[in-house]
Amino acid sequence: MSQQNAILDRLLDPVSRALGPDAAKRLLALRADDELQHRMDELADLANEGQLSSAERSEYEALVSAVAVVSVLQAKARTVLATTPAA
Repeated sequence: MSQQNAILDRLLDPVSRALGPDAAKRLLALRADDELQHRMDELADLANEGQLSSAERSEYEALVSAVAVVSVLQAKARTVLATTPAA
C-alpha cells in the first residue's frame, strides 16, 4: 500500500464504521462516467509520453488523488460487506 493510500485508509476509517451494506454496495458501483474516463485515459497517455503541460499535470494529479480516495473507500466497502451477516 502506498503511503498516500495508508494515510487515506487511516483518515477514512471512521467512514467505514458508518457504512451500512446498502451504502457499501453503492460505493462499489461508483465509476467514472465515459467522458471523465476518456479524459483520464488521455492524460495518462500524455503522461506516459512525457507530454503533459503543467495545467494537464495538475489536472491529472487531481484525478489520481480522487481515484485513490475512491479506491480506499471501495476497499472499506468490500470489508463492510464481507463482515456483515447476510440478512
